[in-house]
Amino acid sequence: MLVLESKLVAAPKQFALIDEAIRSFQFIRNKALHYWIDTKGATKYDLNKQCAILVKEFAWAGKLNSMARQSAAERAWSAVSKFFDNCKKNIVGKKGYPKFQKDNRSVEYKTTG
Repeated sequence: MLVLESKLVAAPKQFALIDEAIRSFQFIRNKALHYWIDTKGATKYDLNKQCAILVKEFAWAGKLNSMARQSAAERAWSAVSKFFDNCKKNIVGKKGYPKFQKDNRSVEYKTTG
C-alpha cells in the first residue's frame, strides 16, 4: 500500500471544510462502534448499513463522501476484529477492547479505477 503525506497550503475556508470532514468521519466511526456495542451479533455489513441510516438521520453527515463513510465503518470493524483476534490468541493482559476516538486526524477516501 502506498501512503502519501504532504503539508497543505490552503485558505482558512478550506481548512474549515477539512476539519468538518474529519469530525464527520470520527462521528460515523464512533456511532458504528456504539451500534456494535448495543447490538448483539452485529456484523461488518451491519455497520456499513448504519452509515446510510446516519445520513438520513443527520443531514450534515451526508456531506462526507459515501466511500469515506464506509471507510469509517470499516475502521470501527477492524478495531472489533482485532479485539476478537487478540482474545482467540489468548494474549496475556489487556486485549485492546475497541475505544471511541477522541482526536481523529485523518479521513480515508478510497477510490478505484
